[in-house]
Amino acid sequence: MSAEPIALGPNRLRHELWRDPLGRIGTGILAVAGLVAALGPMVWPFDSAQVGSSAAAILQGPGGEHWLGTDELGRDVFSQFLTGARISLLVGLLATVIATVIGAGLGIVSGFFRGPTDTTAMAVTDFFLVIPALPLMIALAAIFGQNLLIVILVIGGLAWPRTARIVRSQTLSLRERQFVARARSLGASNARIIATNIVPHLMPLIVANTILVVAGCILSEATLSFIGLGDPNRISWGSMLHFSFVSGAIGRGAWWYFLPPGLGILVMVLGFTLVGHAVERTTNPRLRGAL
Repeated sequence: MSAEPIALGPNRLRHELWRDPLGRIGTGILAVAGLVAALGPMVWPFDSAQVGSSAAAILQGPGGEHWLGTDELGRDVFSQFLTGARISLLVGLLATVIATVIGAGLGIVSGFFRGPTDTTAMAVTDFFLVIPALPLMIALAAIFGQNLLIVILVIGGLAWPRTARIVRSQTLSLRERQFVARARSLGASNARIIATNIVPHLMPLIVANTILVVAGCILSEATLSFIGLGDPNRISWGSMLHFSFVSGAIGRGAWWYFLPPGLGILVMVLGFTLVGHAVERTTNPRLRGAL
């Protein structure tokens, strides 16, 4: 059996994905996370200027007024958690779009045209693969500044090499298929062959890989924010962990401050990972027997 990914329509893909128990769990997690990120800040908005009026309000435990207690300034942690979900998810998705566009585009061009183009593109890809990503992200974020756009560009600009390698490998196989040879014999241009014969067959692979990349981008944002290189004007789950550590909440046993964002990151990354592997099993003939 060919190892080429199966091109499933959206309805068929949803059906196959729902048949996978892990896919159902991951889809449920992401549905809840999406609702929390989209609607939570609208229902419980976070006001960064609102500070507790008394010392008793600082790092106050969960209660009727503050469901997840308060932070070191007496601000509501629950509203921060909801706002942080939106920022973490937004950064993860936008950075993934950048990484996918760069990685998939470079992989297709490299695998289809071969020769010097392939050699140059893969040399650049290998260069970014061997460089430790985290130190480079830290250096770039420190150099270019701490704002949300810079964080997105830095993460997305460093998350593409593995996508490029995977897409190139499949493109090398597709360009030798008979349907590509027939298209060439009919006078189709390279651009038309790529658009109509290569890209549609790559889409299942790209979609599965993209979902997995989101998880890595969310972790990268959390890491940068935790070490103090995130946007100081935006509340994310990573920045909540940073401020809880700086304020000494961990040492003081204020679990309601650091545990929710940590679990939020864990659960959201787990959701994307489960869905990504489920999509990969659905579209990959070698793995379909595992469903």
